[in-house]
Amino acid sequence: MSVLPSRVPVSTRPGLLGKLVAQVRVEFRSDIYFIAADDLVLGQGPCSVPTCDRPGTKDRLCSAHRHRWHEQSCPEMTAFVAAPGPEINGRRDLRACAVPGCRYGASGLGLCVRHRPVFRRSSESDQDAWVARAGLLGRPDPVKCLLPFCTLWTENPKINLYCNSHTTRWIGLGRPGSVEYIAHCLRRGRAWIDFRGLSPQLKLELQYAVQCRHDQATITAPRPVVAWTIKLVKDARVSSLLDRSPEQWRLLAGGKKGTYDRFLDHARDVVETLDSGVGWAVEYPRDVWRLHRLPGLTLNPGKPIHSRSHLRFDRLAQPWLRPLAKRWARWRLSTGLTAATVIGDLQGLHRFSTFLADAAPDVKSLCDVDRGVLERYLAWLVTAPIGPGAKEDAITAPGMFFQAIRQHGWDESLAGTALFFPGDIPARPPQRARHLAEFVMAQVEAPANLERWTTPEGRLITIILIRCGLRATDACTLAFDCLLHDGQNAPYLRYINNKMRREAAVPIDEELEAEIHAQQRRIAARWPGNHPCLFPAVVHNGAGQLPMTYYSYRGMLNDWLTRCDVRDEHGGPAHLTPHQWRHTFATRLINKDVPQEVIRVLLDHESSQMTAHYARITDQTVRRRWAQATKVNIRGELVNLDPDGPLAQAQWARTRYDMATQTLPHGYCAMPAQRSCPHANACLTCPVFLTGPEFLPELREHRGRTLTLIDNAEANGHTRVGEMNKDVLTNLDRMIAGVDQQGEADAI
Repeated sequence: MSVLPSRVPVSTRPGLLGKLVAQVRVEFRSDIYFIAADDLVLGQGPCSVPTCDRPGTKDRLCSAHRHRWHEQSCPEMTAFVAAPGPEINGRRDLRACAVPGCRYGASGLGLCVRHRPVFRRSSESDQDAWVARAGLLGRPDPVKCLLPFCTLWTENPKINLYCNSHTTRWIGLGRPGSVEYIAHCLRRGRAWIDFRGLSPQLKLELQYAVQCRHDQATITAPRPVVAWTIKLVKDARVSSLLDRSPEQWRLLAGGKKGTYDRFLDHARDVVETLDSGVGWAVEYPRDVWRLHRLPGLTLNPGKPIHSRSHLRFDRLAQPWLRPLAKRWARWRLSTGLTAATVIGDLQGLHRFSTFLADAAPDVKSLCDVDRGVLERYLAWLVTAPIGPGAKEDAITAPGMFFQAIRQHGWDESLAGTALFFPGDIPARPPQRARHLAEFVMAQVEAPANLERWTTPEGRLITIILIRCGLRATDACTLAFDCLLHDGQNAPYLRYINNKMRREAAVPIDEELEAEIHAQQRRIAARWPGNHPCLFPAVVHNGAGQLPMTYYSYRGMLNDWLTRCDVRDEHGGPAHLTPHQWRHTFATRLINKDVPQEVIRVLLDHESSQMTAHYARITDQTVRRRWAQATKVNIRGELVNLDPDGPLAQAQWARTRYDMATQTLPHGYCAMPAQRSCPHANACLTCPVFLTGPEFLPELREHRGRTLTLIDNAEANGHTRVGEMNKDVLTNLDRMIAGVDQQGEADAI
């Protein structure tokens, strides 16, 4: 076991005690702090029995009612809560003597120790009649029990200060002093934290830690956790939590994990923060930045930074690299980027540092970095056991780092050739279609499956993702007041596009609006005060101030898919991610002929490039229209393209290509693109020309012009021109007749 260093004298922190005195509020500055049963952080909720004021434990019952519930063989909880039996001990008046007016404690036969022997000597058979006639016995001026909640009289006030029952308890506790005994009785059945036995400063430090946890209202700190921490600190024989480092405290904790070690870390951290302060002046000189001490940062959209989030510059092996990396990281955070993004940047820079240490020891300073070094780095990355995304980050992060150095003039020694070019980044695998098959969507959207959600929040988030196409993070972080209405009172869902860092809105229907209103009522009922989130986090969120995280919803989604047994087209379990619903939403809109620009606005894309991807992954709309249209050749004959035939894909590919490259004013050319046309400028006499009903107005207009041309040619004696256009006229008549006949047949 490691030997712990000697304690750091408290005198090295002379201002800490004064800061603690100024910060710890009166309600926390007591030797014994009573925890309210409804405290969201320190408490565990009240007992489920409505008449009980004790705190609940397991099964939401206090220890006494839980014991009684087990004695009754664990009946249905609703039935037990409705009829829990008599009030538990310590919460009801002690039984007094049955004689009217007598307040001495009952002993045998329901009588006090004075009336019971008198009744037995009387030889009376009717005790009730005797009790009605009996008078008071004992002192004319009885003394009430010293305990404030007890209404009985003391048996012998010269000897005992309490009633008979409470005297028995007092003796069992070793006859403590009256103040201590009264405090003990008042604590009975209540949750409390005992700070006694600590030095004044250490007591204030732990009281301050409890106060901070209570005020943050995120992670709970149950009484056993705080009591364990107090005992550990007592046994460590320190005068301040700062006498040991976080690592040393974890060693003393003996491997205790979970809520216990988190509260221990929290206690030391808040005291150190109070002592040394927060902000850039404190963190910037350090090689490990504690991000929670830089106010205003977030780890991810809607997710606060926890105490174990760090930026580690000590992993950069080159001393000359660290100052520049710190400056770059501070600038990146100052531009509003999330801490997770900057952590990723630093990870990419760390790979470059690893390369310099392993493969380029000749690089001693920034001036030695040039294009040649970067090319060696690119070659080194090829053999690195990391994925394509990590390799891309390992190139873009140093590239942005060098660009920032030049842009801001941080170090003029950087060579002008130290550049990465777009071609240096390995090509990513082509994007594949990620929309879900309608076979899977039919199961996901089935009302019976949607009702299998165990939480209304998970069900509503799923509906929003399917119907609105939001990213999962944007849906989880919706504000409580997320509904808007236009001039026609049509509803819109307002959200924050966390990727683009801007506000956006998407139209919704009245049914979804009603679902959101129901969720708002549930949240307002649970947190009547301030409730900023439509979907509060399910853990570490006692006050309801934090939104649900993506990972919490993803876990709920996986459980729901397992319960619903959603299958793919091959009969296997369907594997889907929340983002696939965004792809499915866009694909459905494409297939409903919604213009791409409208889809771009609905998805809040920065450009049409991503929207165009959804259009490329399916052309069902265009194919459906082509397959449904009537195609007629120059002889007026119907041309069928069987979408299910053996050459369907080949025909469709050729047709799509020809429609894009050889579309004509009155139809489409069916000549393979590889052949030259022997009928140039004479498409209406070409045997491979096709037309359809969409060109009928142009065909008729062309027929009229052709008749005029023939009449003029005959009048002027241009026989050849007339004969050529008579062939065109004949073909036009056939095509118009064929299209009309097919239209009449379709109408029937």
